[in-house]
Formats: sequence, structure tokens, C-alpha cells
Amino acid sequence: MNLAHLLKEARFTSGLLRKKPFSCLVQVTNRCNMECSFCDFWPNPAPRKEELTPAEYRRVASEMAELGCFLLSIEGGEPLVRPDLVEILEAFSAQHLTALFTNGWFVTPEKARALFAAGLVHANVSIDYPDAARHDAKRRLQGATERAWQAVEMLRDAAPRGGKQVHVMTVLMEDNHRDLERLFEQSAARGVGHQVTLISIAGFRRGKGPDAMPPPHVSAELDALWRRYPHVRFFRDYFARMDAFLSGGAMPVCEAGVQGFNLDHVGNVSPCIERIDDTVGNVRTASLAALHARLVARREESARCQQCWTACRGLQQALGGGGSVGAFYDLSTRMRTS
Repeated sequence: MNLAHLLKEARFTSGLLRKKPFSCLVQVTNRCNMECSFCDFWPNPAPRKEELTPAEYRRVASEMAELGCFLLSIEGGEPLVRPDLVEILEAFSAQHLTALFTNGWFVTPEKARALFAAGLVHANVSIDYPDAARHDAKRRLQGATERAWQAVEMLRDAAPRGGKQVHVMTVLMEDNHRDLERLFEQSAARGVGHQVTLISIAGFRRGKGPDAMPPPHVSAELDALWRRYPHVRFFRDYFARMDAFLSGGAMPVCEAGVQGFNLDHVGNVSPCIERIDDTVGNVRTASLAALHARLVARREESARCQQCWTACRGLQQALGGGGSVGAFYDLSTRMRTS
């Protein structure tokens, strides 16, 4: 691991302890080659000319650095439909820790090497079912499963630290929660990590498809799998709280908009991706510092929201407010990429 990355990690950890903003989801496009039932981006694509440019992302990355060192989730749509994605990653990775989320379709060995050369820290490939027929059907594209696993292997082979920097990402739903162990076995066999996020059906434009939440008694099963498969790299507390959310029980106050927020493909800033329509302004017309101040001013409004328990919220709950001992232990051991 090079000195620049170590310094970024140190800045990130220091920012957590000082309760500075540390997390941002960035949709670089809402265009996609797949048609997943739980996503509303692909039916509503913005023209490419409206998307933020690499130059605008460089400015935003610099303004972010003034707020803190961020863990940036680079998402879509499908980010790799953008031919300038490597340039965008370079802009963000210079001062921040970047994670890419992709369906894997457009990954090639050359592209994988370019992504990590640009400073990418984590690559995450979406695979929701252990069998091709179901995953292809969910993505409405034949061959999606094969291309996804090929992408996992190409990214693993290109990553400076191999499988520690590459993960399968699975959306947890009613019809696949019994398949998690088979999926974990498949990712373990390829020497990569695995992450899980609970599906959201209550956010903006969510819940339009046939997808449903898993039953409200899955935490024990998830905890057992977490202990059995050390390559499942996420906070144990995230899985422990799953039952409370699914059963409508007591949940911690949401801190969306304070230590984390969302930046969409045309520059709008909102508290989180579930409330992507609830914008406080645009980075083309206001500074990121001013937009973040508006989010903080609406903190009480955001705190009342309990409509999701996705992994991005789990990250903010685990590390927000200075973080917990358990969260820092998981971050520095199981989830460390070095």
C-alpha cells in the first residue's frame, strides 16, 4: 500500500473521530443497460449532456476535501456506460476513498486495470442469485450472471491487493434470503469479499416492482452466516438490527444529510438516495459547503425518517457520531483492504 493511500486512510479515520462528514453516494449517471425491477433509474434516463462533467467532479472533489475525507460510492445507473469514468475516478480518488458499484457487463481486463490505476479502492459487482436463470431474469438481460462473475474475476486479478478489494454485492429480498449461503460459497470460492444490502421499497419511486422485504426474523440467520464466512465484509451490527427494522421496532435516529449525503448525476444534493427528490440545491449553482449547511439545518426532519435500512445507512449508523468500538473493530479487521 502506498503512502498516499495510507494518508487518506488516516484522514478518513481522523474525520470519523472528529464527527466530520465522511460518506457520499454519487450517481454519475442514471443510464443503464439492465432493467432491474427494484430500480427506477433506467426508465428515467437523463441525456448524457446533462450529466456532470469530469471537470465539475474535480471541483466537487476539492470542495468535499474541505469538509473531510470521504468514502465515495460511485454508482449509477451503470457507471461504466460513461466512457470518462476513469477520469471521474481519478478526480475523486486523489483525496478520497472510492468504491465502485457495477453490474459488471462492461468490465474488461483493460478497464479493470485502468480503474485501479485511477485510485479505485473497492470494486463491487451486483449478483443477487446463485443461479443464472434467476439473476438474468431479475436484470432482464440474458448473460448478466456470466458477465458479472467474469467481471469479479477480472477486477480481482487487476486489484493491487487482489480479492480484498473486490466484493459481490447482493440485494437482500424475500425471494433470495435463503440463497445467501450459496452466494457466499460462490464468492469465497473466487477469493473475493461479499457485501449485502437490504432492499428498499419505501424510498422515492421505490416499491413499484414485485419485490418484497425478507421476513422479520432473519438477524440470527445473518449473524450465523457473518460468523461462518469471514469474507462477508460489513458491520455485524447492521445484520443484528435487521429484525428491528423489518418488524417496525425501535431504530436509531437517522443521520442522513449530516455526516453523509447524496449527489446525483446532474448535480443535485439530497440527504440520501432514498430521498433523492428532496434536494437542497445543485453543485452547479452553489458551493458544496453551502449545500451541506442546508442539509444540516434540516437535520431534525431527516432524523424522523425510518423508511430504509440499506447498507449506506448501515455505514452511517456504524461510523457516525464518532463511531462505536464494535464498528471500528470490524472496520480495522474484517473490512480492511490492506
